[in-house]
Amino acid sequence: MSKFCSISHIWFNQMEMLKVPFNVTQIPLDGIYILFEKGEYAHGGQRIVRIGTHTGNNQLRSRLNQHFIQENKDRSIFRKNIGRALLSKAKDPFVADWNIDLTSSKAKQRYTYLRGSLKLLETERCVTHYIQSNFSFVVIPINNKEMRLRLESKLISTVSLCTDCKPSSQWLGRSSTKDKICKSGLWQVNELCKEPLSIDEMHLLSTVIQG
Repeated sequence: MSKFCSISHIWFNQMEMLKVPFNVTQIPLDGIYILFEKGEYAHGGQRIVRIGTHTGNNQLRSRLNQHFIQENKDRSIFRKNIGRALLSKAKDPFVADWNIDLTSSKAKQRYTYLRGSLKLLETERCVTHYIQSNFSFVVIPINNKEMRLRLESKLISTVSLCTDCKPSSQWLGRSSTKDKICKSGLWQVNELCKEPLSIDEMHLLSTVIQG
C-alpha cells in the first residue's frame, strides 16, 4: 500500500493547490477533494490529511464552502472534528457542547442556551481561522457518483493503510477526541483501513487526473 500511497501523493502534489480565497470556477461541479495541512509531510511532499466527496449532484463547490467558509459545525463533520481537537488541546470543557448536533427542531428547542451563544460563535471563528490558515486542497473532477464514491473510499483506505504516512508530533489531530483520527493521521473516521486501490483503479485514477 505504501507504493500506491506514494504514487498518489506524487500525483496530487503536482496538481494546482487551492486555498481560501479560491476562485469557484476552478472547482468542478462534481468530484473528489484532497486536503493537505501546513507542517505535514509524507512521500517527499505535503501529506494528505483528508479525502472527501459529496453525494448530491453538482455539490462539490457547496461541500467545500461548508468546510472552509460557512460557520456551521453541524453541516461539516470536518469542521466539527477540527473544533473538537482545538477545544481538547486547550482543555476547554465547551467541547461537550460543541459535540451537540443542533440540526433538528427538537435539539434546537432543548439547547436554546447554545444557539447563537458567544462561545459557539467564537469557536466557529477559531475553526474557520485554523482551516483557512492551514489547509490547501486539490480537486479531481468525477461526474459519475458511483465512481466518485468508490475512488474516495479506496483512496482513504490506501492512505490509512500506508505505514509511511505518519503525522508530525505537532499535528493538531493528535489532540482529537476521536481515537481513529489520532491513530490514522487523517481528519476522518469512515472508510479507514478497508479495501485499498487496485492497480486497475490506479490506472483509472491516473486517467481521471490527466483529464
